[in-house]
Amino acid sequence: MAAQALAQDPDALALIDLTGAERRDISYGDLAEMVDGLARYLLTRIQPGDRVGVLLSQSPWCAAAHLAIWKLGAISVPLFKLFKRDALASRAGDAGVSFVLTDPEGAELLGDLAEAVMVDQVSLPGQAVAFAQTKPDTPAILIYTSGTTGSPKGALHGHRVLTGHLPGVAISHDDLGQPGDCLWTPADWAWIGGLFDVLMPGLALGVPVVAARLDKFTPEACADLVRRGEVRNVFFPPTALRMLKAAGQGLDGLRSVASGGEPLGAEMLAWGQSSFGVTINEFYGQTECNMVASSCGVDYPPRPGCIGKAVPGHQLAVIDQEGKPTSAEGDVAVRRGSASMMLEYWNRPDETAAKFHGDWLVTGDRGIWEGDFLRFVGREDDVITSAGYRIGPAEIEDCLMTHPSVATVGVVGKPDPLRTEIVKAYVVLKDGAVASEKELQDYVKHRLTQYSYPREITFLEALPMTVTGKVIRKELKARAAGEVGA
Repeated sequence: MAAQALAQDPDALALIDLTGAERRDISYGDLAEMVDGLARYLLTRIQPGDRVGVLLSQSPWCAAAHLAIWKLGAISVPLFKLFKRDALASRAGDAGVSFVLTDPEGAELLGDLAEAVMVDQVSLPGQAVAFAQTKPDTPAILIYTSGTTGSPKGALHGHRVLTGHLPGVAISHDDLGQPGDCLWTPADWAWIGGLFDVLMPGLALGVPVVAARLDKFTPEACADLVRRGEVRNVFFPPTALRMLKAAGQGLDGLRSVASGGEPLGAEMLAWGQSSFGVTINEFYGQTECNMVASSCGVDYPPRPGCIGKAVPGHQLAVIDQEGKPTSAEGDVAVRRGSASMMLEYWNRPDETAAKFHGDWLVTGDRGIWEGDFLRFVGREDDVITSAGYRIGPAEIEDCLMTHPSVATVGVVGKPDPLRTEIVKAYVVLKDGAVASEKELQDYVKHRLTQYSYPREITFLEALPMTVTGKVIRKELKARAAGEVGA
């Protein structure tokens, strides 16, 4: 995988470093020297198969750290700087990391949890380091899930994971690799979305990648970074798009915008077209098997509520309870053999087995086919059963998001003795905006169905979010259940 990411002209531009006051351009040759310097040090510390933590924000050293670990046949474990002590301890302990490559900020976060090695101080001079003999299924990276459906689990991926991402990444950016293309994402490189939807595919395809650190994402800072980095291709998590939309912030010069993590509605797609001048391409995947479906505006128009078509190299299905493909609503699944599919959950054989139904990896999401478009209904645990109807929260959230006063929203089922559950919405209004419960209820009634409108709405200052910007519906569901108890 490291060889694949470094196989470009040594003089070609690999990374645009905007982490400091001044822009710094890093060529593939520069990056290879950083990788070899780290690899020479690592040779004194690790063996193939050892796990090494990487606690670094977007930076050239973050890229070099992962590449050096992979070059030696060891396993990198991305860690996130917004993790608190318990989160770092659980992941580092579960992975059994030998030590953590980091910087002074990361060392302070680690404390006594693990040995902190300053990544910019251990580089050793010498000859180029040979690549370890690896195969596609040789373990390379252990990425922990964000924990939206339970405790975080380590998804172990082989060296083939990068190859598995390339078709979907290219499609989601309207054939990535055009002259002048330049990639950036506000998503941290500790997550599969930052590392394998942007950084490593960009390096492998010869598309410069911007490394930048936004301590806090703001529309103004985003626009400034896009300008300074001459960014033309962006992966935006839905939360970032909502913030840009709420601020009325357009961005100039973009050729492609991709988004994944949660489905976008018609209003967001229309806003993206008017504000960016391009079609937002939605893509689909998860830490266990990523980039398996995508839209592609240059090839076909988007279908709001759908997450695109199957990406070449991945066979998707909607399966029933017997594990057979169906045209009705069912579980979204990916056939074994996809290159971006995990090898296993680290040290969790029972949970690995439970993730599969025969030849299919079951994503935990519900969907239905509309021709060759896959429509997202909702996570299995999130689908609301009310008076005999099965209601996906995504459509209701999309509808409420089109209301001019709504900044963001989370919809869950609230236990109800008569209907089993009722639709409950938790709404955050835009600054200075006003809306009543009845106004929003009527808004949904007139646009969706009579049975799916939120029978209760609570207004909040903020919604519970994961560190990757996804609404934590299980916390909202717990809150709703607590309201019943109260």
